[in-house]
Amino acid sequence: MATVAFHTLGCKVNHYETEAIWQLFKQEGYERVEFESISDVYIINTCTVTNTGDKKSRQVIRRAVRKNPDAVICVTGCYAQTSPAEIMAIPGVDIVVGTQDRVKMLDYIEQYKAERQPINGVGNIMKNRIYEELDVPAFTDRTRASLKIQEGCNNFCTFCIIPWARGLMRSRDPKEVIRQAQQLVDAGYKEIVLTGIHTGGYGEDLKDYNLALLLRDLEAEVKGIERLRISSIEASQITDEVIEVIKHSNIVVRHLHIPLQSGSNSVLKRMRRKYTMEFFGERLDRLKEVLPGLAVTSDVIVGFPGETEEEFMETYNFIKDHKFSELHVFPYSKRTGTPAARMEDQVDEDVKNERVHRLISLSDQLAKEYASLFEGEVLDVIPEEVSMEEANSGFLLGYSDNYMKVVFSGPEELIGKIVKIKITKAGYPHNEGQFVRVVEDTSLVKNEVFHKEEAAI
Repeated sequence: MATVAFHTLGCKVNHYETEAIWQLFKQEGYERVEFESISDVYIINTCTVTNTGDKKSRQVIRRAVRKNPDAVICVTGCYAQTSPAEIMAIPGVDIVVGTQDRVKMLDYIEQYKAERQPINGVGNIMKNRIYEELDVPAFTDRTRASLKIQEGCNNFCTFCIIPWARGLMRSRDPKEVIRQAQQLVDAGYKEIVLTGIHTGGYGEDLKDYNLALLLRDLEAEVKGIERLRISSIEASQITDEVIEVIKHSNIVVRHLHIPLQSGSNSVLKRMRRKYTMEFFGERLDRLKEVLPGLAVTSDVIVGFPGETEEEFMETYNFIKDHKFSELHVFPYSKRTGTPAARMEDQVDEDVKNERVHRLISLSDQLAKEYASLFEGEVLDVIPEEVSMEEANSGFLLGYSDNYMKVVFSGPEELIGKIVKIKITKAGYPHNEGQFVRVVEDTSLVKNEVFHKEEAAI
């Protein structure tokens, strides 16, 4: 039996697509082995979001070639899409496929075995207007299932290479999304995470259909779906209609990841982002009105070209005032081929790092403040794994609906179920909790919460 090994670099979408590619190989009778073992075929799914992504991708490719010089080495993903020639030039690479036509990979392997000639299967992604269907009926070892609903991005922010790696916005057929969601729920997943390159833009290329309608249809048509999470949504995509659907939904969780990138209008303009701070702030206020206790996490780029101390402080204060619950902070790094890499006034590395540290300590403080609101409360948690930390060995670790990491004592059988956990000690990076009970029927739980709120009024 032929073997295949995978290595995935980069984002959740890449991880999703590796699982989808594995399904194709599985159907052809391949056996999956660890990347560190000797395999007949190695698939490297690359990342190009930063120059470092490219470099890491090249290192992994060389590692596979060294591991088994006789294997078929197939490189796919974003770096493969933007720089196929660079990858073909690495000795030992046999096949390069970009971020489309992944279904042709098995044919290319057969072709390579017959002809022993390197194959460049990368086409012009900018011409592609059709979403490539890649199914993932189940995930290895995950309690949350990702469901990819769109591909590509039309934004062309000045720091970002992704539209060139992924092409323009393409939405998945809503019927396919609903069919796939049902398949995942039937496979036992309690939570589905809607994901994509620009997830909140879903439907921009469809006639009379959008993200709000998809959220509504998933809730109405997928039998047994318990939790629905949007992996990321831009402020400009949080329409009144989306807010309305979230307000009335029983399954959309109290957590949204809304990339901020900067809290200064002048920096946002240089980044070519499509919102102002006033608009962003107003959307946050509206969301927190309809979803009390909402956790808002975000991405921030620090030290974008020309960022002054005043502009940085605008970002700092905006985040502090709006009480984000956690931040992913990145120092700006030049991405070759983007307008921002050519901008004047590049910020000194020391200044960038000092600002990164200031924001990270603010993030830690805000995360603790947010968690402390729930001390003594009972939350719905899906345990994902047994904790590997020394201090909590034998404990289970999972996430609440509002994306708080919770550690509690309980048997392994609870993994993947929704359980009620009382938060006994709030903190960051994790909270300690006490098992209350397993949730059997969430419709009862919704009513329970509702009556509790009524009683409090």
